Amino acid sequence: CGCGCGCGCGCWCGGCGCGRGCGRGRGRGRGRGGRDEEKVWVPMTKLGRLVRDGKITSIEEVFLFSIPVKESEIIDRFLPTLKDEVLKIMPVQKQTRAGQRTRFKAFVVVGDGDGHVGLGVKSAKEVATAIRGGIIAAKLSVIPVRRGYWGNRIGKPHTVPGKLTGKCGSVRLRLVPAPRGTGIVAARVPKKLLQMAGVEDVFTSSTGHTRTLGNFAKATFEAISASYGFLTPDLWKETKFAKSPFQKYTDYLAESSKAPRPTQ
Repeated sequence: CGCGCGCGCGCWCGGCGCGRGCGRGRGRGRGRGGRDEEKVWVPMTKLGRLVRDGKITSIEEVFLFSIPVKESEIIDRFLPTLKDEVLKIMPVQKQTRAGQRTRFKAFVVVGDGDGHVGLGVKSAKEVATAIRGGIIAAKLSVIPVRRGYWGNRIGKPHTVPGKLTGKCGSVRLRLVPAPRGTGIVAARVPKKLLQMAGVEDVFTSSTGHTRTLGNFAKATFEAISASYGFLTPDLWKETKFAKSPFQKYTDYLAESSKAPRPTQ
């Protein structure tokens, strides 16, 4: 190591995490007790309190009443098998009086491969911070994905329910249903989102400047999110209106808000 601690990592900054206290003692190995302990989640929203106390048991209830999700722990509670993948990390600059200020922008996609997918974008001074923020942003934007059939309704749904279109900037992306066994006929970026969403077979068609990865990913995400925006005959059943969880548990929320919060 350049700083002489003997860890062999070749770093000069002293922040290599080797635990030998190299440089100015910024190693992560010693003197940082308590970082491995899991923090107790203290919900800050009414939805978070209902989820923590088991009043809402599925994420479909949240989607049904279009309740905005403000805490990523809610998604972690409902979708523990969620996987994340970084699509791209790119430097972005801002001109200031002192010169340029460079930050890193991360595009992150999360999904469980079974009808839930989210896309997050975050900029930060450090790459790790941008990725962490991107994962949280992606979890907060998780949407349900409706799947359908190409022909006869045999087996489980495997493709998109109809032709879907999404756009962002100059990029236009079209999703077309495909027969079973076709696979995902798409470029690298939309293929990753469609895999995370749990779509097995689909044709795609794109126009515009698809080299702009951010717009390409956002156009794909918009097309996927449009799957529940089209009312088909199988959804023509009589709507049975139910109370929102906030109305249903009004008294409970009023009582729990008065209770003292646990200190971290």
